[in-house]
Amino acid sequence: MRYMTAGESHGPQLTGIIEGFPAGLSIDIDLINQRLAQRQGGYGRGQRMQIETDQVEIMGGVRHLVTLGAPICLVIQNRDHANWGAIMAPTEPGDAVQDRKRAVTTPRPGHADLVGGLKYQQTDLRNVLERSSARETAMRVAIGALCEQLLAQLDISVLGYVTGIGSFTTQPAQSLALDLVELRAKIEHNDLRLLNDSDCQSTIAVIEAAKAARHTLGGTVQVLATGLPAGLGDYTTAGSKLDGRLAQSISSINAIKGVSFGDGFALGQLAGNQAQDPIEWTAATGYTRTSNHLGGLEGGMTNGLPLVINAVMKPIPTQMKPLATVEINQHQKAAASTERSDVVAVTAASVVAEAMTAITLCEVILEAFCGQTVSRIQSRMKAYRQELLER
Repeated sequence: MRYMTAGESHGPQLTGIIEGFPAGLSIDIDLINQRLAQRQGGYGRGQRMQIETDQVEIMGGVRHLVTLGAPICLVIQNRDHANWGAIMAPTEPGDAVQDRKRAVTTPRPGHADLVGGLKYQQTDLRNVLERSSARETAMRVAIGALCEQLLAQLDISVLGYVTGIGSFTTQPAQSLALDLVELRAKIEHNDLRLLNDSDCQSTIAVIEAAKAARHTLGGTVQVLATGLPAGLGDYTTAGSKLDGRLAQSISSINAIKGVSFGDGFALGQLAGNQAQDPIEWTAATGYTRTSNHLGGLEGGMTNGLPLVINAVMKPIPTQMKPLATVEINQHQKAAASTERSDVVAVTAASVVAEAMTAITLCEVILEAFCGQTVSRIQSRMKAYRQELLER
C-alpha cells in the first residue's frame, strides 16, 4: 500500500490517492469525518478552523461503501478557497495587483518559507507555504481513518492523545494492560484530548497565558496501538525496521521535532537490567513480557505488547510578535510574515500522529500478509497468530 496527497492550503481542495488497499472493506464515512472534526478541534486553535468544516468525498475505488481493490481517491474541499479564488486559481492567469497584496517575502523563522523558496527559486514564498502548511495533514487524517477501519477488522486499535502542552505535562497511560475504547472515551470527553479532565484547567491557563503574551506553544503526544502480533517489521535491513519506519512517519508531521518509543530518552539514564522487558511464556498467551519499557518493539519488530510512540511538537512558527528575518528581494532586515495561525495545535498533532501510525501499520501488515481482499488478510493473520501461540 502507498498513498499520495495533493493540494494547497488555500487551493480548491485536498486530494488523496491510496494504491494497494484491499477489496471488501465496508467503509464508515461518518468515522472518517469524525476524525477530521477531531483534527480541527482543540482549545487554542485559530480562525481557519471556524471557516472549514472538513468532510471527505470518495471519488473512486469504492462502490456502495465497499472498497474494490482499485486505487481510492479521496477529496476534501477547502471552503476558504472562495476567499482566495483569484489568488490561488490553478488554471487562470494571475492578477498582478492581488498577487502582490498576498505575496510573502519575509520568511518566518522555523517554517519552510525560506529554505523552500531557495530550493524552488521562488520570489513569492506563498508558493512554498501553501503546500508546506499543516492543512495538508487533513487528507492524511482521512487516509489514516480509512486505515484504522481496516486495522479494526484485524482486531488492532490505534489511539493518539495529548500528554503535555507548553510547561504542563501529564502522566501517560500505563502501557501493559490498555483498553483503548475506554481511553478514547476519556480523551473525547474534553477538547484537549487529555486522559484526565482534571488536567484541563491547568492546561487552559498555560494556553491563555501564551495567547495573552502573543506567543505560541508546543507540546507532547503519545500514540498507542494494541492487538499487534509479534514480528511485524524486520531486523534484516535498515529500511525494514518498523521503529525506523514509524519514526519517519511521525516526524513527517509538521512541527514534530522528536520521536521515541516506550520510555524513550529516559532509557538512557537506566541500568540495563532496568531498561529491558523480562520474557515469560504461558500456554494461553504464548511469549509475553512483564514490563513494556521498550514500547512494544525489539530489534525493529513488534513483540506483541502495546506499541507506545512519543512525539514532541515545537511551537508553531507564526508569531503574533514577529521574529526578525530578512526580506528576500532587498535583503533588508524585516519582521517575519504573520499568516493566520493557532496558539497551539498539539491536539491536532495527536490526531495526525494516530493517523500516520495507522497508515504505517497498514503498509507493514499488507506487506506481511499480502492479499487482495480483507477476508484473505484476516485468514492469513489468524493463522499467523495461531502459529505464534504454538511456538
